[in-house]
Amino acid sequence: MLPIITEEIAAETFSEIFKDMPAWRKQMIHYIKDENPEINTAIIEAANNTDLDPKAVALGAYMTYSLLESAMKESDAMMNFSD
Repeated sequence: MLPIITEEIAAETFSEIFKDMPAWRKQMIHYIKDENPEINTAIIEAANNTDLDPKAVALGAYMTYSLLESAMKESDAMMNFSD
């Protein structure tokens, strides 16, 4: 089951992304390449095999990854807090 992405998580993530979107996207390329190379390869392949703007496709995928990662961290923190 996927974690819940709260409004707070979304607002924080969007704030970070839209401060400097091109720099954030480049940062995520390197982060995911190290953190989860298979996901990075899938994102790049999807971005290159569409009629859509590849940078926009990658941005959406990296944004989703970031939102889910933040929500999972929050969920884990809540679970550990209650132990």
